[in-house]
Amino acid sequence: MRNYRVMFGAFVGRQSLRQSRSIPTTRILMLLALTACILTSYRATSAQRRMERLDRGAVAVQREDGSVYIGWRLLGSDPDEIAFNVYRISSDAGENWEAIRLNERPIVESTNFVDELGREGDLYEVRPVVDGVEKIEDGPIRIMTDNFLIIPLRTPDGYAPNDGSVGDLDGDGRYEIVLHQAGRANDNSHSGFTDPPILQAYRFDGTLLWRINLGKNIREGAHYTQFIVYDLDGDGRAEVACKTADGTTDGVGDVIGDPDADYRNAEGRILAGPEFLTIFDGLTGRALQTVDYEPGRGDLAGWGGVGGNGGNDSIGNRADRFLACAAYLDGRLPSLVMCRGYYGRSVLVAWDFREGRLTQRWIFDTNDEGLEDYAGQGNHNLSVADVDDDGRDEILYGAMAVDDDGSPLFTTGLRHGDAMHVSDLDPSRPGLEIWAAHENETRRTGPGLALLDARTGEILVSADDGRDVGRCLAADIDPRHPGAELWGGRSGLMTCRGEPIDDLRPTSTNFAIWWDADPLRELLNGNTIDKPGVGRLLTAEGCVSNNGSKSTPVLSADLFGDWREEVVFRTRDNQSLRIYTTTEPTDRRITTLMHDPQYRLSIAWQNVAYNQPPHPSFFIGEGMSEPPRPAIDFPTIGSSVE
Repeated sequence: MRNYRVMFGAFVGRQSLRQSRSIPTTRILMLLALTACILTSYRATSAQRRMERLDRGAVAVQREDGSVYIGWRLLGSDPDEIAFNVYRISSDAGENWEAIRLNERPIVESTNFVDELGREGDLYEVRPVVDGVEKIEDGPIRIMTDNFLIIPLRTPDGYAPNDGSVGDLDGDGRYEIVLHQAGRANDNSHSGFTDPPILQAYRFDGTLLWRINLGKNIREGAHYTQFIVYDLDGDGRAEVACKTADGTTDGVGDVIGDPDADYRNAEGRILAGPEFLTIFDGLTGRALQTVDYEPGRGDLAGWGGVGGNGGNDSIGNRADRFLACAAYLDGRLPSLVMCRGYYGRSVLVAWDFREGRLTQRWIFDTNDEGLEDYAGQGNHNLSVADVDDDGRDEILYGAMAVDDDGSPLFTTGLRHGDAMHVSDLDPSRPGLEIWAAHENETRRTGPGLALLDARTGEILVSADDGRDVGRCLAADIDPRHPGAELWGGRSGLMTCRGEPIDDLRPTSTNFAIWWDADPLRELLNGNTIDKPGVGRLLTAEGCVSNNGSKSTPVLSADLFGDWREEVVFRTRDNQSLRIYTTTEPTDRRITTLMHDPQYRLSIAWQNVAYNQPPHPSFFIGEGMSEPPRPAIDFPTIGSSVE
């Protein structure tokens, strides 16, 4: 709002110099009306974030009773009054086929439909209707006979599929998946050699687009390979960004730096040698630009602090802790933010990738004067959200926040933690909230759980004082209480106002997912989905979760169909992925979550360190308000960026 005030003040100020004090009332009203038009125009143009141009993502799935569920996306670019028609092309129509409309009236209340007469072999088509005019967009789709899509993999020997991310790598409006194939891993808190991390890109039909081998000089483990998949330059195709080193081989076979360099010491740690940041072309995996990673490791003993069990080390345990994200720091195009350290010294470096070149936007370093209180406040994860509602994103870095311009926003002093959730958790109060767990390992005072005002860091609710709390979760799972429910540690389930709920017990404190017909969120843990108070909704037989006790999926996100989420698991033999989708119709009509900037950015950082579930910028749950339509626009594929 500060920019609006500047515009208004400048406009009225200029007028006051030109006019006498006796301005007629009608003239004043005209000036105010003109000013309002300017402000409205300004809001409409300045807040347009450039995002992916997606297709309808239509999916048809045969249900257990033989009927066919059809779901599709409501896009951020769709007009509010858009409606839809659903057509079936019968499998026995032969050459004289025709598309038969299944709905009596255009569908306006949801973005799904159930065909009771559909059968295997039929095709379906979803057509939007605007102002009474029907449009043919994406063509017909085939029925999936199971509630999951199989992506066959080319998993290297000794490796297993780990974290994944998605992006439109070729600009066709459909997602591809970038998969981290993980071999032998080791944390720097332990000695031991690791296998080189491998990134692969696949279409959803199993076509392998490329393979990037990060090489022996990048350590395998949760804290070292933070890869960001996002359209960083706004040209309609996603790039891939991550830390690289001498010996990294890109997707076309070119080697970065010295292919023969080996900086591993006798204990397998990598504490010497150059460190790079590379932007890769999403379609080919070719390295587009490589620069020095900022900040460098410097003095290995310069990264200690009060978090992480206190103390310090010179073995890279604190120096080699990396996080990453994408954020709309200018409100228009995304920037890449690469980070190092959180137990003590923490450094965030923002980069812009424009016209094929990386340029540095800002550096936030807790070693700088005046930022001492921000040291030791980082998490094993981060989040990105516009917490001050100015159209530009902030970085929520555990118990501290960095403003869009790289200046400090707030620190709570609650120190390091493992889990954090950011959304409109309490819709009765303005703005967003943060629900976070803190380890409390050195001072044994202060809350282990805290709900914060995301703009100011004010503590609204606290629990588990003096305890080391490893996990927490926030989601609306109980329709009897307004807003999201909060839980974690030993405090049990509570409302968003901190009131205890004694007669409902969540089955896990891990991921959450929108799966069934109502707006309440379900619980995703391991290879299962549960509904509190109801029971098991899904067991992904033959699939396993990732990351040991963290029990996280390859990815959970709104990948296709309507606004509800899909979940990606690896199969037990590591030779394929399965994308599970719901087949339960709902009467809720919400824009695809992938066109909510906060949710889409959370998909980009989901793979970072200790994976966390995605959250949108608005409340979804019992008694929710009409969902907002996003202020976004889309590139013309292949176009240059202003």
